[in-house]
Amino acid sequence: MKFDAILIEPRREAMVRAGHWRNKTVNDYFEAALAEKRDQLALSSITVAEGTRRDFTWAELDRMANRVAVGLTRLGVERDDVVSCQLPNSWQFVVTYLGCARIGAVFNPVMPIFREHELSFMLRHGESKVFIVPKVFRGFDHEEMAEGMRPDLPELRQIVVNKAEGENSFDRLLANPDFDHDPDLQRIVTASRPGPNDVNQLIYTSGTTGEPKGVMHTSNTMYSNLIPYSERLGLTADDVIAMASPMAHQTGFMYGLLMPVFLKARSILFDMWDKRLKGQMVQDDGITFTMASTPFLMDLTNAVEEHKFDSSSLRIFLCAGAPIPGAVVERARQVMPTTKVVSAWGMTENGAVTVVDPNDDDERSINTDGFALPGMEIQIRDEQGNTCKPGEQGELYVRGCSNFGGYLKRPLLNATDDEGWFDTGDIARMDDRGYIRIAGRSKDIIIRGAENIPVFEVEGVLFKHPAIHQVAIVAYPDERLGERACAFVTLKPGASFDFDEMQRHLREYKLAIQYWPERLEIRETLPATASGKIQKFALRKMLREELEQA
Repeated sequence: MKFDAILIEPRREAMVRAGHWRNKTVNDYFEAALAEKRDQLALSSITVAEGTRRDFTWAELDRMANRVAVGLTRLGVERDDVVSCQLPNSWQFVVTYLGCARIGAVFNPVMPIFREHELSFMLRHGESKVFIVPKVFRGFDHEEMAEGMRPDLPELRQIVVNKAEGENSFDRLLANPDFDHDPDLQRIVTASRPGPNDVNQLIYTSGTTGEPKGVMHTSNTMYSNLIPYSERLGLTADDVIAMASPMAHQTGFMYGLLMPVFLKARSILFDMWDKRLKGQMVQDDGITFTMASTPFLMDLTNAVEEHKFDSSSLRIFLCAGAPIPGAVVERARQVMPTTKVVSAWGMTENGAVTVVDPNDDDERSINTDGFALPGMEIQIRDEQGNTCKPGEQGELYVRGCSNFGGYLKRPLLNATDDEGWFDTGDIARMDDRGYIRIAGRSKDIIIRGAENIPVFEVEGVLFKHPAIHQVAIVAYPDERLGERACAFVTLKPGASFDFDEMQRHLREYKLAIQYWPERLEIRETLPATASGKIQKFALRKMLREELEQA
């Protein structure tokens, strides 16, 4: 695969000179941790449904990563080939990434919620050579789905199935103990290692124009975020970092996998959320830091209160993705007085850009999304492109060290000007202290429980139904998830359509269930401009008023 990460080279010299790009990769940071903490606990992997736990020292992780490197090489994976991984949070996910890093393969994490509709595009666009899936996760047969997609993926050489028993099993193909004695082991794990400016992660973000976009990151772009992020939060090798947010999201990947390696800190991974178990492990394992969206903070607070867990070790719960209601912060502080709730804002394209300082008053996390990390700059612009004054609302642009390398095969969509400013698509305001508050989005995305719903894509699927004449999906507020989705439709003459039929249609097109609208409104007409463009702001206002009156 030829990667067109054209946004890297123009800023390379300046970023290195400023000390933001340290020209180290995960291999360098892992070797440093291995040398210092070889036989100390590095990772605990929790499988919630099975009630199982597996612990790894740094030495054991090293051995497993080498096995994956050998296994991938035997499957024909070479430098710059893409390996797609749909595994939930697990030790298998971690060692797969580490193994890819040792042979220069590019790791492509994809969400376990994705189905054929999303995956067929991503794997084909990324020219994936290997696709790693769980046999079954949350009751869904991923192996059957993957095999059914194979005829439409000409570049795909191998499907690897975790917890399968056949010839395609993860244990046989990537975790085989025989690989420890492979005569070519040392050559395999050292000969093709990537440089700090080589693409090593390809991660897709929900698009607003009908197709997901493949975000390309390098070691320098990611670690130039992780280092100042961990410094602002005061994280060290003594911390115990827990991650239940999916590692196929940038949140889970960067702060649950890469950051602990850099810090030489222990990490705990949960393959799915369980508030009682999380509270129990805060008490028993001394978890000090975790990161998730607001609903999970509410859940953990409830679990600690209900079961009387000792939460005194938990210093920071960082929330990003949506504003944190003041009442949620106040209650969390009452129940978990030693836990600081910290807000942040970021994107797949650049990681966390703004973060509140833990030493700030709680109101900063309630009323702002933090201020820029070192190496990142922020501008708020009005419609004419002028810089807004403090307190004025405008379009949010960011520039600096952690901005991505570009969108794979879509350089025209990079949304980055000649001076390096990236158009985030968000609306924000900045106060006179440099703290921002996200006020909305200029792009058409709904954020449901920190999960981006690609509105344009869902509308496109619904529009294919023979009964639908017009369709528009808008957000409506939800106390727990922040937003939910409502589909407004008009029907063709004589046609019928209802909520059950909408779900049947979306299921037929194999759209991820988490993208399905939770509400359907059938109307005779939809508000529109003179040119015929549907006025979504009017639909949002109409829906909000109806909900308030209900």
